[in-house]
Amino acid sequence: MSQDNQQAELQAIVGAVRTLAANCQGNNIALLAVLRQLEELHREIRDGIFQASLPDNRQALYALLRDIESQGGWPYIERMRLQALFANWEAATQSNHIADETKTDVTKTLESHNGEVTIWD
Repeated sequence: MSQDNQQAELQAIVGAVRTLAANCQGNNIALLAVLRQLEELHREIRDGIFQASLPDNRQALYALLRDIESQGGWPYIERMRLQALFANWEAATQSNHIADETKTDVTKTLESHNGEVTIWD
């Protein structure tokens, strides 16, 4: 496959994934499924086809490493840490006045009970 054909095909895939993500906007479960599938695809290519195509001599290995370095490093799919997810959630709830009042009431209740929590039915 020529470099131009490969780039065109890759851009078509990128466009399709962006369209899918835009269509899922507001549906965090669907977006999470997209992210999971992308991660699985990355792992499948890396552990299968890519590993099988690794160089078998020093010159080819050097060329590969030089390309990785010059083209932006190793591809990596970063996972959002749960702490970042909770921080984003907390920031969003703090901007909501009702949620902020509820949080303040709960905090005052916890402080007045010295940190002990009582659940009333």
